[in-house]
Order: sequence, then structure tokens, then C-alpha cells
Amino acid sequence: MKDLLRLVFFIGTMIIINSCARNPYTTTNKVYKKQVKEYAKLLREYPVADSTGLNYASSWAGTTNFSMRRPNFVVIHHTAQNSCDQTLKTFTLARTQVSAHYVVCKDGTVHHMLNDLLRAHHAGVSRWGNATDLNSSSIGIEIDNNGFEPFTDEQINSVIELLGRLKRAYSIPAANFVGHADVAPGRKVDPNRNFPWQKLAQNGYGFWYDTTAITIPDGFNEMQALRIIGYDIKNPANAIQSFKLHFVQADSSKTINEADKKILVDLVKKYQ
Repeated sequence: MKDLLRLVFFIGTMIIINSCARNPYTTTNKVYKKQVKEYAKLLREYPVADSTGLNYASSWAGTTNFSMRRPNFVVIHHTAQNSCDQTLKTFTLARTQVSAHYVVCKDGTVHHMLNDLLRAHHAGVSRWGNATDLNSSSIGIEIDNNGFEPFTDEQINSVIELLGRLKRAYSIPAANFVGHADVAPGRKVDPNRNFPWQKLAQNGYGFWYDTTAITIPDGFNEMQALRIIGYDIKNPANAIQSFKLHFVQADSSKTINEADKKILVDLVKKYQ
């Protein structure tokens, strides 16, 4: 009888362990793999048959010289949700149509949700310099944060480590590490004012300023300076707001003062 009870206890324990160990995203992971296979199938469909009326050659010659497209930007977000689990669920529901390549939790855990070479739906309508449709040329990193709270040390350490890997892997220029607010002025405000952009710049991801010996040249045009840095200046107030979210976080105004001009003078030298 005792042996039977031990056996029942053992089986019950194993069931509980296996249940706990089961990946809650097994079902959506299958969807991921199925989608990737469908895209792989599309890549094999050459020559492409269409109805454009082009005078196609009778035989197809496929070049042997090609490679995968590589990301050239990193766009950093806050999730505006209350937990990593909530964000992971949002990014695995087809109806939401939103995603990111990486999600960084408060304890520093990193979820790599999408292959770097695939297009995530994270930036939306966006522009940085002459680059439009940032979704097609960037890596999206979402940091678990409701939009108002400070970021944890564990998160920032993980983000810096991740940015280092991405910079090395894809030779991403320092100027191309930006926030969602930078590329979508007036539409987005993430990551929030607590995000340590200066610390990132000190590690080589983005630029920061030093106005110690800066003088403002005659005829200095602050909107032109914002455009040189990368901001879309179609709506000047929105561009200024995004600039301050990144570089003058204690100031929520939408006007440029003399101190701001000095910052812009120095940044223009770095971003040109």
C-alpha cells in the first residue's frame, strides 16, 4: 500500500512539474513557425509570375550574389502596460497587429520574440532623417514600463548589453539608436522622461551634448538644427516636444530657449 501511495505521489508530482514547465506560448510559437515557413515559400517563388506585361526572358537566371537585408536602426519603446506577461500576450494575439523584436522585463529578462531580419510592427508611421517606414529598417525593443515609472537597473543593464550585440552584429551607427518619440513626434512619447539616454550615449548608443564652450552662431535656426539631427519638423511643436523628451527631460515645454539652442549647436556637430 505504501509503495502504491509513493507511486501515486511521484506521478502527481511529475504531472505538476511538467505542467509548470510547459511553455504557455507553445500554441503561438507554432503560429510563428508556420508563418516563417510561408514566407520561406514566397522567397522560393522565382521567377515571379505577374501581369505587368513585361517582356520576360524565356529562361530564368537567378543571381548567386545576395544576402539577407540587415537592420540599420534600433527604436526603443516603453510598453505602456503593467507587466511583461501582459505585453507578451498582446504581442501574441493576431488581432492586435503589434509586435517587437525584443521585450525587456523589470528583472532584466530579455524575450527575443522575432528574428532580427524579419519586420516587426512596432514603429508605425515614422520618420528619422530621410528614412521612412522605420519598421522596415529597424529593430524594435520594448521595455516593460507603464509610461510613468522609472526603469530598473536590471532593465537598463540588459538593454545596454543587447544594444552592444546589435551594434556589433549589424554595424548600426551611433546616431541610429533612437526612441519611438523621436521617430513619431506628437504621436508617441516613449520611452518616457525617466529613460537614461545620456547613459546609453556614454556607451556608444546615440549621442549626448556638452555645452561648456558652446556659443550660438548668428542666424542660428533651431528648426533646421532639429531637422539635421533627424527630427521630422513638419509640426514644429511636436518636434520640439520629442527633442526635449530625449535631451531635456526636465522640461515639458514646446519652445526652444537659449540653453536648448546651445544643446542643438553641439548635437548638430555630432549628427552631421
